[in-house]
Amino acid sequence: MRELLLDYALFLAQAATVVIAAGAIAGVVVLALAASRKSRPAQGIEATRLNERFDDLSRPIEALTLPAKAFKALCKARNKTRKSAAASPRPRVYVLDFKGDLRASAGGNLREEVSAILGMASAGEEVLLRLDNAGGLVHEHGFASSQLARLKTRGLTLTVAVDKVAASGGYMMACIADHIIAAPFAVLGSIGVLAQVPNVHRALEQHGVDMEMFKGGKYKRTVTVLGRNTDEDRAKYQQEIDEIHALFKQFVAEHRPRLDLERVATGEHWFGRDALALGLCDAIGTSDDWLMHRRADADLLHVRYRRRERLGQRLAHALQQAPAHALDRVLQRLWDARV
Repeated sequence: MRELLLDYALFLAQAATVVIAAGAIAGVVVLALAASRKSRPAQGIEATRLNERFDDLSRPIEALTLPAKAFKALCKARNKTRKSAAASPRPRVYVLDFKGDLRASAGGNLREEVSAILGMASAGEEVLLRLDNAGGLVHEHGFASSQLARLKTRGLTLTVAVDKVAASGGYMMACIADHIIAAPFAVLGSIGVLAQVPNVHRALEQHGVDMEMFKGGKYKRTVTVLGRNTDEDRAKYQQEIDEIHALFKQFVAEHRPRLDLERVATGEHWFGRDALALGLCDAIGTSDDWLMHRRADADLLHVRYRRRERLGQRLAHALQQAPAHALDRVLQRLWDARV
């Protein structure tokens, strides 16, 4: 009996230890979530000056290599320049970033950023868009392009810097700019339309599976994944692809009228210097060089819209975007393989 009581007491102690440990872990998780919520900035526009950032990047090297008096004098001169810049207004350059994916998911943020800039910018001021976009869905990239067009409509000068890629839907966005600069090995062009549709009808047929499709409207559905495709279906689908391509070429021609579309609207892409020779861009360079050149005579304002989402929304968004991100990674590997 005594041993039984001892075993029971030991069991209770172990159970209590497990409960206390679980409670402690839960408490830590709750505190961590609360801390993350407090540390997370509220949803909305963030604006920061980039001028000081470039100075601060070289400060550790200057401190190490310059004599103490020279370094102190340099810091003093910079502080004086910053104070005078703050006292007297200078031209403003608004800096935006757009990282593309198949669905141009950053288009919603771009809309908010453009609206914020238009709320205070004056005609003649400048916007720099650092664009990295390999293209994707037509309507999504058309929406993103329309946001950039709003800047042009209000009289702002738009420069697009392509450090890596602006192809297909990415070039649809880039071509709106007054000025396009591209790094020597940046990829531009791919003015074309691509659609690939797998068809598993024969595999289903072999297993005795029928696909029934009912339509209201002759062309409500043409090419299908599961059903049997006819030559008429394929011809209609190709016609739709050709119409989209024609719209794409017309859009590019409106914004880059000097381009030889017969030469560049073949779906091919070109690297920086070849793109410059063809007129797809206007200069060779990087966004960093451009900004460092302008920091002496203009205030560089980085504008970013931060969208705050609940934990459940973030998880749902991540699950929704997972297939597109996986395909993006495959496409990126294909681009990398071309180097």
